[in-house]
Amino acid sequence: MNKQEKTQADPAERHDEPKAVRKKPGSLSGKVAVVAGATRGAGRGIARALGELGATVYCTGRSSGKARSDMNRPETIEETAALVTAAGGHGIALRVDHSVRAEVEDLARTVEAQSGRINLLVNDIWGGDDLIDWSIPFYESDVDRGLSAMHRSIDTHLITSRAFTPMMVRQGHGRIIEITDGTDYSYRGNVYYSMIKTTIIHMAFALDAALMEKGIRALPVTPGFLRSEWMLDNFGVTETNWRDGVKKEPHFIASETPLFVGRAIAALAAEPDWSPYTGRAWASWTLSDVFDITDADGEWPHWGRYYEKTFAKQIGVATTDGAKPPATPP
Repeated sequence: MNKQEKTQADPAERHDEPKAVRKKPGSLSGKVAVVAGATRGAGRGIARALGELGATVYCTGRSSGKARSDMNRPETIEETAALVTAAGGHGIALRVDHSVRAEVEDLARTVEAQSGRINLLVNDIWGGDDLIDWSIPFYESDVDRGLSAMHRSIDTHLITSRAFTPMMVRQGHGRIIEITDGTDYSYRGNVYYSMIKTTIIHMAFALDAALMEKGIRALPVTPGFLRSEWMLDNFGVTETNWRDGVKKEPHFIASETPLFVGRAIAALAAEPDWSPYTGRAWASWTLSDVFDITDADGEWPHWGRYYEKTFAKQIGVATTDGAKPPATPP
């Protein structure tokens, strides 16, 4: 039996059966969401999944049909908005550079003028792929590039939350989800990248603590091994033949599409009470233990269980509920 036959025939390598009955996701009809950084990857999957539950979703980013960002990738916010609408929601594309305060403040005014409210803000701004060099040690790194990555991926989240929280305060409620990589504060293989992703986790906790008295709650969420457009390109595969990437990276078998973390977040967003969820970092896989969701192909990937089976015994990591594993292979 070859590797591809094995992975297709053995679902245990992809997911396990649930230990308890999982909740069916509720409805987001009538809800308004802003997904900052919705051009591609997790942001696109989140926007689409929010649309599946009926939300109006403002899809923002720097890459549009009129102009690409300096990342020079083909995906656009207009494509994402179209996916939202096709899924059953209402997608609205607005080109915004979230590092420019004036543009973000104008976005907040536009959302309030057009929709009258915001129920959910998802901060998924990244833009650091071309700035993080994984091949060199920190003492040889380009500090300016590292600081630029931090500006793009930390400052932008603060700028965006600061622009939208006054509206949330006025309406007496609001929710913020910070998208990160991993659920703990362990090192992530690059100093700048590690600083960015751990800072995002604490940012969510800080926002929650600072704003809960105003009816605003915040929490961090990480995807698993994300099968993003960039990752598919990196492995030289498409979503149709993604399993061929396992030949290059065996752990790719446990990967998930951006729609999986999107569906996890959409299900969470539809919950009437966030009190049971705040105060911890969540992952696509831990949320999938709570909510009855599957990936785009109908399967149930679970990076937490895969990590525990594959890595934990090798490196002596103790895991219980899947909250410990990083989102990408060590």
